[in-house]
Amino acid sequence: MQFKPNKYRTHTTTMLSEKNINEQVRVSGWVENIRDHGGIQFMDLRDHYGIVQITFQHSADLLNDIHKECCLSIGGAVIKRAEETVNTKISTGTIEIMAQSLEILGNISESLPFEVTSSTDVNEDLRLRYRFLDLRNPAVHENIIYRSRVMSFMRESMSEMGFLELNTPILSASSPEGARDFLVPSRKHHGKFYALPQAPQIFKQLYMISGFDRYFQIAPCFRDEDARADRTAGEFYQLDLEMAFAEQDDVFEAGEYVLSKTLEKFGISADTAPYTRLTYAETMLKYGTDKPDLRNPLFIIELSDLFIGSGFKPFADKTVRGIRVPGMAEKSKSFFKSMEEFALSIGMGGLGYVEVQEDMSFKGPIDKFISDEVRAELKSRAELKVGDVLYFIADIGKTAALYAGQIRAELGSRLELIDKSRFRICWIYDFPMYEEDETGKPSFSHNPFSMPQGGLDALKSGDPLSVKAYQYDVVINGVELASGAVRNHSNEIMVKAFEIAGYSEDDLKSRFGALYGAFRFGAPPHAGMAFGIDRLLMLMLCEDSVREVIAFPLNGNAQDLLLGAPSDVAEAQLRDVHIKVRDKH
Repeated sequence: MQFKPNKYRTHTTTMLSEKNINEQVRVSGWVENIRDHGGIQFMDLRDHYGIVQITFQHSADLLNDIHKECCLSIGGAVIKRAEETVNTKISTGTIEIMAQSLEILGNISESLPFEVTSSTDVNEDLRLRYRFLDLRNPAVHENIIYRSRVMSFMRESMSEMGFLELNTPILSASSPEGARDFLVPSRKHHGKFYALPQAPQIFKQLYMISGFDRYFQIAPCFRDEDARADRTAGEFYQLDLEMAFAEQDDVFEAGEYVLSKTLEKFGISADTAPYTRLTYAETMLKYGTDKPDLRNPLFIIELSDLFIGSGFKPFADKTVRGIRVPGMAEKSKSFFKSMEEFALSIGMGGLGYVEVQEDMSFKGPIDKFISDEVRAELKSRAELKVGDVLYFIADIGKTAALYAGQIRAELGSRLELIDKSRFRICWIYDFPMYEEDETGKPSFSHNPFSMPQGGLDALKSGDPLSVKAYQYDVVINGVELASGAVRNHSNEIMVKAFEIAGYSEDDLKSRFGALYGAFRFGAPPHAGMAFGIDRLLMLMLCEDSVREVIAFPLNGNAQDLLLGAPSDVAEAQLRDVHIKVRDKH
């Protein structure tokens, strides 16, 4: 629908230009600033679209009791600004409105808890308590507009590929998906609960079983987990998609299409498709994490075999990894000391290294423990050059890989090796189907509804930890952006997969009865994934927290300070849903 003038406004701010000079107009918005220049007063009036200057020359009495953030409707004539007062920073910078009438809309604004235009410098809890004011800040306001445009474009891109936008329920059943559910007590069914969906996982699979070919939605997901910079405490949104009769590469192609097109549309410098593909095993070895930041040029090399039976106890028969840092030998002793302190702070016992001298000999605290034979192999394997430093990380099994990943990331940051001007994107795939839990038993390492590679035969092999799954992630600049899998579509395979993780077939029927039952009536092979919308926007807008790209987020302590949630409810409401609140103790 086109903009339609009414009694409050004939124009928005950005509709005005020099072509409107001498016209009578009416604009409405909020007072951003008032300036008194010796009898002539100027006001910056802000609406959703921008700012226009209002001049009060013969009608200064109109401004009685008006101050910042009052909501006004102002009528007057458009005039050209004097050349010396032109403001090139705004679209209306060559004109102004000579005010002739003013109407206060609603109440006169009270004293402000903070300056709206500089609200991002204010304590976050105060900003969220007055989020309606915070959202008037043009920078914060623009983030939400940007969010809307990105989501609209993604919807268009999905429709172009033949995906139907379909919805899934919000009230559902509890399921074990890795985080705590938000539970909703039932009034009609005593002692029973709904759960808010952690993801639309089962429903989107049921869509495929129902004969729909390609589904997507921008879906709300609810998880009762602690907040981080890249994760909200309760609610987040994802671009969810699923495809029938699809293989892993089909999902990769669809995911690359929508992500690449979106980044290009919004001017983000990024890797082009096809993106780098790394197996889980490869990325854990080379980067020490399954969320590698490819902007960091450092990588990790395997050195364990060189120290089998070594006389140097910290390395002997351990998992040993190395990181070559070109040209780092010139760094000060304090730099090396600070890196050692960082290593100790993350739980390492120390951080050994050697420097490569002009004659290609080694210098460093552990050089005396390295044999000539090992020294020669290190030069070759790490491709060492004069001035390089080779760091050593040694520990037991997977711990060494994780420590090496943290040392790599810290070196990349401290040495300013990260190219922050572009997005580096990769797929991580071939995740292990299972991992050991704290009791040493196998548990699902990723999505429990994934198809194991090798199918039923692989699950019957007797070594669940060696089974890989058709599971994959998209990682941008060290942030996990998307996750997905080829789905299991066979009851026989699903029963065995859950049995290994400690669930009986009766458990499966009880907890996932809809999916188990649907598989009995002809389920197609299907696969899908989901992109984290909030995380993507955080990266695209170079924000440090997802809360900066969400209109009304919970704070870091999972509270809605604006509406006061979570809140107490009346005893009568609790009785309606058969709930009694127990004492904390």
